[in-house]
Order: sequence, then structure tokens, then C-alpha cells
Amino acid sequence: MSDLTARGVRLRHRDHAGPGGRRDAVWLYRGAWGLALGAVLCLTGLPLVACATAPSSAALPVAPVALPAAPTLPAIDDFLRDATAERGYPGAVALILHDGKTVHAASYGWQDLAHTRPMRRDSIFRIYSMTKTVASVAALMLMDEGKLGLDDPVARHLPEFSKLQLFTGGSAAAPQLRPATRTLTVRHLLTHTAGFAAGGEGFEAVTQLLEQHRVREVDTLAEYAARLSQVPLAAEPGTRFRYDSTSTETLSRLVEVVAGMPFEQFLQQRIFTPLGMLDTGFEVPLAQRARVVELTTMGDGATLVLADEAHARAPGTALRPYRSGAGGLYSTADDYGRFAQMLLDGGQSHGVRLLRADTVALMLQNQLVHTALPKPVTEFSDAEGFGLGGSVLLDPALKGRTAAPGAFGWSGAASTYYTIDPGKKLVAILMLQHLPGGAQDLPRISTRFYNLVDEAIHP
Repeated sequence: MSDLTARGVRLRHRDHAGPGGRRDAVWLYRGAWGLALGAVLCLTGLPLVACATAPSSAALPVAPVALPAAPTLPAIDDFLRDATAERGYPGAVALILHDGKTVHAASYGWQDLAHTRPMRRDSIFRIYSMTKTVASVAALMLMDEGKLGLDDPVARHLPEFSKLQLFTGGSAAAPQLRPATRTLTVRHLLTHTAGFAAGGEGFEAVTQLLEQHRVREVDTLAEYAARLSQVPLAAEPGTRFRYDSTSTETLSRLVEVVAGMPFEQFLQQRIFTPLGMLDTGFEVPLAQRARVVELTTMGDGATLVLADEAHARAPGTALRPYRSGAGGLYSTADDYGRFAQMLLDGGQSHGVRLLRADTVALMLQNQLVHTALPKPVTEFSDAEGFGLGGSVLLDPALKGRTAAPGAFGWSGAASTYYTIDPGKKLVAILMLQHLPGGAQDLPRISTRFYNLVDEAIHP
């Protein structure tokens, strides 16, 4: 995939996403002393809720902690300076890791439309659908522990999905239904082949039923799953790829049930804290909200304006009322770089193992290769397949990429991008903060960025 945002502003209501009391304590401890304190808390077995007694983040200075100087690649610098020049994107952050080392880390332009806050390397972005890969890793961790099976029926863990109906015709007012004959599995959730109503030509009526159930107008993942289970499927599980939030929200609820703790708590304890992802969460503490990048879109007259979203008007607030695994996270380039490098390193980071190496290998493989799905298999192009939580590049030339086949990645609807190229031992992350849409919109730059990275690393 990678240029996911080329599909337009339509994604804003499908693939974005969620209030974080415990995040304040974690965001406090930035820098080396914070990592040390976090390690002590982990070793003592203190639950994160205990961290809530730490000093309030409101007492800390708003100014971000300065990061050490990092190397840069001239071609990337020139390209992103041009992309963030007048009438371009307001700003960007790029991070490139090769063979485990940072070879490029730089910020460009501004955090805001008024050009009063320069972009910083530790600026905070809404990463939207890049959250999906994190949610997928959470589920795979439970699989490694033997608590969850890839081909487990979803209804084994979420009984509300035990009597799924299939839409066979009619209208939203008078639908024709029959019981689904194929079993919905965890694999289907991870590969977006669950068959949930998610738009598309010929599926308008059943998608209207999804909208009538107001699945996103809930406060918890439990309620989301309960409402979704009452919506007829658009297709039998395993017979149609349709990318959307529904599969990953269901997967996130499954993580809660199997792990026996809230989804947010699982991510914090099992992923963010071990990886030192101190600036990642569903809300940004008040003291750090000056670091959140403004969210833009194209207004009338080809002029950038602030996006018409509540969290754009109040940066750092929750993207959705529930903890959305489909698109609810804020993060930084460095935080997501730690996460992506963990996957490139086979599931481990600095001696801490999150996933087995063979599980990561499975995750990064195209899972649609043996299916009989219609072309294009992924609905985007025949140049890519889909692994467990992200796209897999199959034909670089067809996609216009210079990466090796097997590169894995995804993007967020507000123009955030990442790729993991195992063949080149490479991670590349590009963070922008713009919701695309309209004929006069800004050009998509991720493919050119990725190709320039390839040229710089392997000329």
C-alpha cells in the first residue's frame, strides 16, 4: 500500500481513531533518568496505575527535551526542505535507520500554520492507521503465549460473534439475510478478510446497516464489538479483502478479553514501556500538548486550513471516545522507529523480546498468496499483498518503488508513513500531519521519499 492517503479524506471517518489517565505518568519520565525509573517500576512489578501518584505533568515545563544531533542524508534533506517550502506541507520529521543505526533524523518546517513553532524531531503526530500494526503485534504476543490461536474462531473469545448473519440482498430497510457458513477467525481480523461491511461498489445497502448501528458512537471497545456483531456481514469470511477499522477494533477488543486487562493498559505495559515509547498514547498530557503538530487540510483557494476535527481544535485530546486500535494513537518518529526496529530485529529490542522471530517472519509475509480473492487482491493494487497488520510489497516496479520485494509497512490517514525493508535492513519513517482531499491538494510524497532513501543507502 503505502500511499494510503491517496484514497482521500474519505479515510477520516473510517480509519482514524481514542482519554489516557495513566499516560501522564509515563510521559513525565523522558530522557535517560526516565527510562531508569521506568525500569525500576517494571522490576518491582508496580502496575502502571500506581504511576498515577507521580508528580503532575502540569508542573513540568512545556518545552520538549532537546535530542542529540543526528546525521542527515543530503538528498533527503533537499527533498523535504522543498516539500515543506512555501505552498507545501507545513512541516515534516524523517527518521531512517539502517543496520540498527540512525543514518538520518531531522525536522523540517513548522508545527503550525502560523509558523510560530518550528518542527522538532520529537514533535507529536496523530498516527491514525499506523496504530493498526501496534494492535496486531499485541494480538500476536498473546498468540506467542499460547493464549490465542491464529485460526481460533473469534466467537471462542467473543461469544457475541457466534451467530453472524450474511447480507444476501434487498435494502437496508428490508435486508435479506442468512446465517454465515464460514467461521470468522483471528487471521481474518489481522488480514482484513473478515467480511464486515466496509463500503465498496455493490455493498452500499449493508454498509448503510453498519452506519445505522452507529458502531463508532460508543465509549468502549466492548460496546463497539457488541454493536458490530449485530451488523450482517457483507461477504463470507475469507472471501473478500476490504480494508477498514472494523476488523482491527474487533481485534483490539479480543486483546482485552484474552489478556484480561484494558487494551490501553496492555499496550502500555507490554509494548510502550519495554520499548521506551514514552511519547506514545491515546492522549497527550497537558504539559506536552505544545509539541502536537497542527492537523491541516486543503481549504478553498488551494490554501491550507486547520482540519475540522475536535482534536485539531484541541490538539492532544482523544481521537475517538474509546481506545481505538484502528487509529487512536499519538506518537513521534523516534517512538515509532523503536517499534519498527523491534520488528526488523525479529521481535526483540535491547535484550527484551516481545515476539518470537518466527512470529515476526509470519507477520511480514503476504498472507493472501494462497487465497482465491478477486484481483486486485488487496483492493489497492496487484503490486502488494497483506501480512498480519500491514502491507507487503510484491512487485516494486509495478508500485513505482525501488525497495526489495517483501518490504512491509503502512501509513496513517494524516500523511504518516513507515516501511520496514528486511532485505536492506532498513526502517524509514516520514511524519507529516495533513488530511488529503480535493483536486488541488498537495502531492503525495511517500513513494519518492522511500526511493530517495533506497538510493542513499544502496546507491
